[in-house]
Amino acid sequence: MLRDRVAVSLLLLPVILWVVADGQWLFLAAVALVLGLAAAEWGMLFQHVGLRPSVPVMVAGVVIMTGARFFLGFGAVPPILAALCLIAMTWHLVDYERGAEHSGTDLGITLSGTLYLGWIGAYLVSLRRLPDGEWWMLVALPSVWLADSAAYFIGREFGRHKLCPRLSPKKTWEGYLAGVIAGAVSGAALAVVWHIGAGPASPVNPVNGLIAGAVISTLAPLGDVGISMIKREVGLKDSGNLLPGHGGALDRIDSWLWAGVLGYYLAVLLGG
Repeated sequence: MLRDRVAVSLLLLPVILWVVADGQWLFLAAVALVLGLAAAEWGMLFQHVGLRPSVPVMVAGVVIMTGARFFLGFGAVPPILAALCLIAMTWHLVDYERGAEHSGTDLGITLSGTLYLGWIGAYLVSLRRLPDGEWWMLVALPSVWLADSAAYFIGREFGRHKLCPRLSPKKTWEGYLAGVIAGAVSGAALAVVWHIGAGPASPVNPVNGLIAGAVISTLAPLGDVGISMIKREVGLKDSGNLLPGHGGALDRIDSWLWAGVLGYYLAVLLGG
């Protein structure tokens, strides 16, 4: 599995760099596609235990919110969310009449998936649209990847104290702390490199990279264990089988989602 994960990561790396560098239509299409796939997997996780969340509403809602954030920023969010809530409510009222037994729960799952992946996921777009957004993104996302790798290897070799034994029995405090340190160091190191491309006036510098890497690698793992909580409840190990060794789209972006949110607000704060 480790070999598959490394191979797939190496194949995807140039594609991801190309997409982030583009920052326009290609970037929007890639983010909307990944978030849409994750929304479909969110719904199918609960369908596995006999519930009936609306996958079409979630996928459409997530794609619409992602596009709206790209073209209109945050201002368009309230009416879109209101419309999606009404559509979801209507869908599940009709579904109940057709025989669904847990439409209230189904509605909650549909709304939570749309909000979590649409609102939170769209911060990846917001981060990229900032001044120096490509450089901030290339600090935020690799910091998560490198922190996750460090946590895995250090935890496997030296981990003794379980971090969250019910949610993810293989995660340890030793691995988590190693991930935080690796995230902070990698954030600073990446910022040294990207500062050359961003220019001398850019706020993407080693100090800010260190801060961003440390904060993101400290908090973004909550996204990982949060999705693990859902998978544990429904009795599945992965959200899908999209990529060998990586699981589904939702498995891959569980920490990226919060890297986007944290990266955005840190970039705004540190970019001043």
